[in-house]
Amino acid sequence: MITGEKSRAEAVGGNFDTAMFLRVRDRTRTVINEIAAGIRPGMLEEEAVALAKARLREAEMLRGWHGLHVRFGPNTLKNFGQPSEPGVALRDNDIFFIDIGPVWQKWEGDGGDTFVVGDDPDMLAAQRDVRDLFARARSKWLDDGLSGIALYEFAAAEAQIMGWELNLDMSGHRLADFPHAVLHKGALAEAPFTPSPGLWVLEIQIRHPDRPFSAFYEDLLLTDDAARG
Repeated sequence: MITGEKSRAEAVGGNFDTAMFLRVRDRTRTVINEIAAGIRPGMLEEEAVALAKARLREAEMLRGWHGLHVRFGPNTLKNFGQPSEPGVALRDNDIFFIDIGPVWQKWEGDGGDTFVVGDDPDMLAAQRDVRDLFARARSKWLDDGLSGIALYEFAAAEAQIMGWELNLDMSGHRLADFPHAVLHKGALAEAPFTPSPGLWVLEIQIRHPDRPFSAFYEDLLLTDDAARG
């Protein structure tokens, strides 16, 4: 039963090409860092979104399979698809994340990362720990062949140990040649099978237990060799 469900969930379209798919993944992560490099304290979130769109347009990746999100400060608590509170400016000591899902040629990209300006220790810890939690979860998947369900159970438990709350509404998903939604729409956190490398995005969002901010990181689940490029 699970074998058939895995086969259906991991179907790809006629344009799927692993090498090009990984190339889009690398382009996506490069553009995220280029966008972040242009964001400064005092900038409105709306201005950062405009900057992100301009950079994606230059990279021929403006068309996206999901909306572009740049979240500042308290808006980092918003779930995917929720609109930001307008007029939020980045402070001197602040946190923000970028989440883009561009399409380049026939293939989908998806990536997210968190950045900190200033020296707030809690925010710096969140930036560090969200990446560390992603790495721990990926290693556990590689070592133990965890199902998608077990993978998020592990991530939630690890987040708590680290002093954070994992947002399970950010629950991972498929990625493929565009559009993946015609092939599979289910969440990674609901998958009862071991996800195959290079087809699933692991999303990690951790919330501070007391302060109004979160950190976010997402990337394809890849083997060590593929992740190193």
